[in-house]
Amino acid sequence: MADSRPDDAAQAERITIPCTGTEGSASTSKQSEVVDAAGESSTETAKTLPKLSAADFRVYNQMATHMEYYHNHFRQSWTSLHNACVNNQRPANMSLKQFISVGLQLVSHLSMHHSIEEAHIFPILAKRMPEFKAGRNAAELLRQHQEIHKGMDGLEEYLNRCKSGETELELRVLKTQLDSWGDVLWKHLDQEVKTLGAENMRKYWTPEEMRRMPM
Repeated sequence: MADSRPDDAAQAERITIPCTGTEGSASTSKQSEVVDAAGESSTETAKTLPKLSAADFRVYNQMATHMEYYHNHFRQSWTSLHNACVNNQRPANMSLKQFISVGLQLVSHLSMHHSIEEAHIFPILAKRMPEFKAGRNAAELLRQHQEIHKGMDGLEEYLNRCKSGETELELRVLKTQLDSWGDVLWKHLDQEVKTLGAENMRKYWTPEEMRRMPM
């Protein structure tokens, strides 16, 4: 887990909500436009949009770029744990304590990451984007969070018992824990970045609005 990337706690401290001076009225009118166009397929919509310049693409793709940065961190940690299970041997340069810490940090950082998203990012996006709708009929990305957390809870409980010495770490048991939520995790990491990609974001937001997003 030790690398040059900032952790999610630091990201939480940096998050700011876009100013609402003009966005409130703009959001209401734009939201109506999105509702009116709900029946239009994404393919048809894309055909009506001009090609983005390189500069505009960077603006519209900035959230996807930042999200992928953190997602790669989670992929790296999960893969390190899972490879050890498959090989039936933890990394040679890693003590048992360090290995368990990798798993617990994955749970902690991913939990913080999701908390930041659901508190500061998704509510803003959900004003216009059905892909981030919360509540009773939550969008798939939000439902994936719930599935992931069920798996993480089991992993955290197991690793804490191993850490305290209550039980001995068994890689076959750890693999079962990881496999129980691995598929939904990897699907979510890919799908979320794609949803935040430039070609999708441009359907809902202006470049200026993208510059004020909390990432």
